[in-house]
Amino acid sequence: MALVQEWWEAPTNEAKGGTMSVYKVIEIVGTSTSSWEDAAVQAVNTAKETLRDLRVAEVVEQDLDLGGGEVMFRTKLSISFKYQAD
Repeated sequence: MALVQEWWEAPTNEAKGGTMSVYKVIEIVGTSTSSWEDAAVQAVNTAKETLRDLRVAEVVEQDLDLGGGEVMFRTKLSISFKYQAD
């Protein structure tokens, strides 16, 4: 029975001396008329308004929207943030 109890205890990251964390990953898309980089920055800045503890943003895809008369740069990002049960 002692092995079962130890298995259910919260794991710790002994190297850092803390508790391990869980992160959620979502995809977001930013747009800009000037550049892919600006589209990425716009997406991250908007996400920061409603998400807490953003950790990493990875560019997944870049493309151009040619409809509507002007070129629109689109950057798809995969972003992670610390999962917190509410």
